[in-house]
Amino acid sequence: MNVTLIKKVDGRINRTTGLKVTTGLRVTAYCRVSTDDEDQKNSYESQKAYYKEKITSNPEWRYIEIYADEAISGTLDYKRNDFMKMIQDALDDKFDMIMTKSISRFARNTVDTLKYVRMLKEHNVAVFFEEEGINTLEMSGELLLTILSSVAQQESENTSTHVKLGLKMKKERGELIGFGGCLGYTYNPEDNTLTINEQEAEIVRLIYEKYLEGFGAESISRQLTKLGIKTPKGKAVWCETTVRKILKNEKYKGDVLQGKTFTIDPISHKRLSNMGEEDKYYISNHHEAIIDEETFEKVQQIMKERNGGRSASRKVGNVGRKYPMSNRIRCGFCGSSFTRRSLYTTANPKPAWLCQTASKLGKEFCNKCKIMRADVLEKSFVDAYKLLCNDNKLLVDNFLNNISSLMKSNSPKDNIKKLETQKEELKNKCNKLLDYMLDGTITKDIYTEKKDECLLKIKEVDTKIMEIQANMEDDDSIERGIKKLKKVFDTNAIMEEFDIDVFDTLVDYIIVGGYNESGRADPYMLRFIVKTHSNMFKKEKDVSKEHIVERNKLTQDYRNIVLLDFIDQQNFIAYDRDKDGNFKKKVIKKVRVRVECDMSNEN
Repeated sequence: MNVTLIKKVDGRINRTTGLKVTTGLRVTAYCRVSTDDEDQKNSYESQKAYYKEKITSNPEWRYIEIYADEAISGTLDYKRNDFMKMIQDALDDKFDMIMTKSISRFARNTVDTLKYVRMLKEHNVAVFFEEEGINTLEMSGELLLTILSSVAQQESENTSTHVKLGLKMKKERGELIGFGGCLGYTYNPEDNTLTINEQEAEIVRLIYEKYLEGFGAESISRQLTKLGIKTPKGKAVWCETTVRKILKNEKYKGDVLQGKTFTIDPISHKRLSNMGEEDKYYISNHHEAIIDEETFEKVQQIMKERNGGRSASRKVGNVGRKYPMSNRIRCGFCGSSFTRRSLYTTANPKPAWLCQTASKLGKEFCNKCKIMRADVLEKSFVDAYKLLCNDNKLLVDNFLNNISSLMKSNSPKDNIKKLETQKEELKNKCNKLLDYMLDGTITKDIYTEKKDECLLKIKEVDTKIMEIQANMEDDDSIERGIKKLKKVFDTNAIMEEFDIDVFDTLVDYIIVGGYNESGRADPYMLRFIVKTHSNMFKKEKDVSKEHIVERNKLTQDYRNIVLLDFIDQQNFIAYDRDKDGNFKKKVIKKVRVRVECDMSNEN
């Protein structure tokens, strides 16, 4: 057996052709500085000039354009545009070696350093670290590289720790750190102060004012967009989240909370909301307030109450007023609530409402209902209101007086006070049960049974309190509506546009669609059921589907008092299917409108 030695090629090998490379070594360099101050900029330019001269002065090297990133952290690879371009060019065989000052300039993460070095090595591209004197194509390079890159990573973590310590000391002194802009304030970086921008501050005051009037964040965002007011980022369309952030921002009452978020580590740079993992610093009276503290705290309380209603998976009243008629429209054919939709019959989508059964399960489950435009509902209510005031002024006046007296006798605050007293009595009862068990009056089993009963009752009381607090918005809306209606009567004014407060005061719910006197289905018939003594403070969830379906035929007498029954002039496009099942456009010019009092629950 003969063994013949085939000596390695002295020089570089082209990995594609397998031939020895005879041309000069193609060399580039990578430079980076992580801050944009003047000294670092000088260092940045010096690095570029140094490497260009060093490469061009070597006769065996061919100069390839240098890659450089300015004012970028070495721990954020995806933000280093030139670095990522350099890696791609290396894989495309555009050069043979990369020169860089040190491992820390190349990357401050051991894993990433080794990842890129190995990737380049597979394509026969060397990385030469000057300070460490490491050439990654040499056999001993990777072991030393692993050790030194770990040191570089530790250096980055130490730097991060020092920076955090410095920021913590500044926060303890009450200095503003990392201000990212705030609508209504102008930030002066020289003295680190906030001053009110009056033009923007008016927008902030308007948002708080609207919220206290009963409008939710979604409704306010639509109003701001309609008014043509620009968002804090200069956009034309406002989002609910933007309004909500403004309502929650403590800066508007003159305070600053620092440490709302924190960085997990200096490698990933990922930030999370601070839920107690790091210290927070609350600075009171830091700057001039736009919103007084009483108003700000009242808004926070309302937000808490509304969120409480949602968290219990309940639709109480018209919480949040996302839309003026939310939870107030019922299908006359199946009794389901209507859900909000957009109708694309023109270039601009129109807001509309559709039966939830047809929307979720399909038209075959409620085939007689039709989509109803929101503006049709609003116009019909305004027209009905005008006729009601003209023909039944005395009736409406008595109705308003009845509402006022009912509200005084049904004060939500008084009811909450009674429930709080009841809750306290139940707690005392629990404590007495424990005493009875300890002195041997009752057994442990009886104690456990009675205690569970008490705790269950306490939970029920808490639920009732939450419901009343969530419903207080509707009661406030009714009170505003009464004032507006009385003003109309006193001044003989005419309501020309839809008013949500007047609607809330008068209307319990709307039935869309039903059967007329001849038994024919009319999907566009509207029935406004006004509030009575029994349903004045009854929420929409109490109206059952069965109750609606039972009363969808006008020929049957269910003790409903008809206050108005008229044909309202409308003009909108609807779509019906023809005999072949194809959609056919139809213009609706008239809608039958009825205003009724449902007396079925009256004494």
